[in-house]
Amino acid sequence: MSTTGTLKVGLVGWGAIGRVVGTALAAGEVPGAALTCVVDNRPLGGAAPAEQVPFDTAIERCDLIVEAAGQGVVREWGERTLAAGTDLLVASTGALTDEDLAKRLLEAGPGRVRFTSGAVGGLDLLQAVRALGPLDEVLLTTTKLPTTLEQPWMDEELIGRLRSATEPVEVLAGTARDVPVKFPRSTNVAASVALAVGDLDAVEVRVVADPHAVRTRHVIEAAGPHGSYRFEVAHTPDADNPATSGVVPYAVLRSLGAIAGRPGQIL
Repeated sequence: MSTTGTLKVGLVGWGAIGRVVGTALAAGEVPGAALTCVVDNRPLGGAAPAEQVPFDTAIERCDLIVEAAGQGVVREWGERTLAAGTDLLVASTGALTDEDLAKRLLEAGPGRVRFTSGAVGGLDLLQAVRALGPLDEVLLTTTKLPTTLEQPWMDEELIGRLRSATEPVEVLAGTARDVPVKFPRSTNVAASVALAVGDLDAVEVRVVADPHAVRTRHVIEAAGPHGSYRFEVAHTPDADNPATSGVVPYAVLRSLGAIAGRPGQIL
């Protein structure tokens, strides 16, 4: 925290998530936090309500960097940010399926790495349950529109199935170690669940394409000797970027409020 008591925030990415977060910060909607600068690889002109600067400059000026631009930012800049003594709030948790990167980030400092819940709930309870012992099974089923799931690695047969689907189609099944790498902009939730559970291999993930999916749906089912748990959320996709849910920037803002010390915040 700066000596003035106001958290100086640098925002990386002026897309579907960044625009909402940056606009709210600039309007003073997060008490105790202020937007200091914006980093983006495109010239923004006057579109952003703060100065656009290179990443190195943002690290020097800010107490906290908010990543809202994809997993590549975490890989390229995460350690450098933390080593400079600046905290990092990660939205693209899928980057942490790289265990070597995750280990380096968690060991780096003096800056601290933080995560946001993004488009899913129940993570705090899963973290609490984890203290009782390992869960026997954890299953995440993510359902999205087919167009948001097409990826360069897909063969023509699979892409054809997605584009011609008239009912739900299972696109991929695997663990939280494997799936977020295949869908870097669509399955960060899988990594978030794994971070809460504490084991990438313990979380089974199914990705389903549904042409009738008006909302993006995430269902978490977990069970162990100490209980069973089920969480289901269904979000309206972001209008500008249907691969992400419209609630994600507000989850980031909630996390910023908690970091800045907003009174009454449930952590």
